[in-house]
Order: sequence, then C-alpha cells, then structure tokens
Amino acid sequence: MRLATWNVNSIKARLPFVLGWLKARRPDVVCIQELKVADDDFPYDAFDAAGYRCAVHGQPQWNGVAVLSRRPAEVVQRGLPGAEDQGARLVTAVVDGLSVTSVYVPNGKTVEHPDYEAKLVWLDRLGDYVEKVVNPAAPHVIGGDFNIAPGPLDSWDPQRFAGTIFHTDAELERYERLLGAGLDDLYRHTHPDGAMFSWWDYRAGAFHKNQGLRIDFLLATAPVRDRVDTIGVDRDYRKKHDGETPSDHAPVIADLGDQETT
Repeated sequence: MRLATWNVNSIKARLPFVLGWLKARRPDVVCIQELKVADDDFPYDAFDAAGYRCAVHGQPQWNGVAVLSRRPAEVVQRGLPGAEDQGARLVTAVVDGLSVTSVYVPNGKTVEHPDYEAKLVWLDRLGDYVEKVVNPAAPHVIGGDFNIAPGPLDSWDPQRFAGTIFHTDAELERYERLLGAGLDDLYRHTHPDGAMFSWWDYRAGAFHKNQGLRIDFLLATAPVRDRVDTIGVDRDYRKKHDGETPSDHAPVIADLGDQETT
C-alpha cells in the first residue's frame, strides 16, 4: 500500500499537476490539504476518471481537506469537533479498515498575532480528538500540513528561527501530545537523522537553496508504522511539470509492506 499527504495549495489551480502526479506515483490513499473550493465545486469527476474516490470537507477560497482512495471510503468525521469556527481543516474516512484523517493545521502567522493563540487552541482540540478516536493497537494514519517544525533537523536554520512561528515550545508540546496518544512520525521513525524538507517558500530561490521546513507529516499507529518499507519527500513534484506551477509543498509518500499474519 502506498500512502501520501500533500498540501496542494488550490485543487483548481493545480488539478492537472495533481492528476499527473497520481498517474505517475499511483498512491492508494492520499491526504490532501488546502483545497480552496466548496464541496460542490470539487472536481469529483476528474478524480473518478483517474480511479479515486474522494472524501471531501471543502471551503471556498480557504482551507479544505480531502482523503482520496482507490478503494471505497466511509466518511466518519467532517470538521474538528470544538474548532469548526476555524474552517474546514479535518476529515476522517475509513478505507478497508484503515482510519485515515487529513488535517490542515492553522498557520498562526506570527507568535504576536491573534491567529497564533487560535492555532494553539485548534491543536488542543486536535489532541482531544486523537485521544478520543485513536486506538494505538488499530491501524490509524493522520496525514497533513501541521505547520510545525518539531526538531532541529526539520528546519533549514533552527537557531535563527528558534521561538518563532512553527518553532515554539507551545506548538511542540501539542505535537508531542499527538505522539503520546499512540502515533509515530513515520518519516522521523524511519529516518532518525534525516534532514528532508517538505515546504519551501516560493520567494528568494528557497527551493533551489534547500531552505525549507519539514511540516508535512504522516503520523500513524504501530500497526501502520511496523509495515513501513520506505518513506520520503517527493521533491520532484515541487518542480514544474509540463509548464504547470507546483505547490510550495511537496508530497510525502510512504510505502507499506504486506500486513503480517500470525
């Protein structure tokens, strides 16, 4: 099974780009963020033609999340309980017994901005949700744009950015709460010393200088974690393809081996 997560930064603006990636990489389940369309405007037909079912929680112009899957999916949650006022930022679906949640954590802007405190509240509600629904012994995966760089290896200049947005102790504490609820960061578990980023600013040649952050994660319980064969960031799809402009995020892809039987 191939799992992925990707902040596409507008599904309408990047539909051909995303469809090309699906054809090239053939993931089985994908968590998508920043759709920027209402549910009724989501391009279901295009994804259906590509072989994907879509569990969507959309919002016009801003936010929006989805789970794409090759197999039928049952939607069990749209919206983060207790944080609906911050927009369409969470959707959970069950695919062949695997619980899959796509999340888009608020950015927060700066630590001085009111949105930073709102981000912390949203993360508190996410912690509540995870502790309520995640059984560490069952297969769960939460993929998304977390807007947190949890460690020095996840930032191109951790000393420079220490204490700034994405790098604060308060954000890290809330991220660690998710791990304490029975989730593992699949990339960091597999690559404890890896320094691979998933987001680069469009400005100042940041991608070509590799001045980025790792803020897009696949978090999962042990039954998923123990099946990981490979995981990495698909940097090639942070580059232009056929003249199409990419998102400022690259996909994160994990390949799972067959489930062990006893």
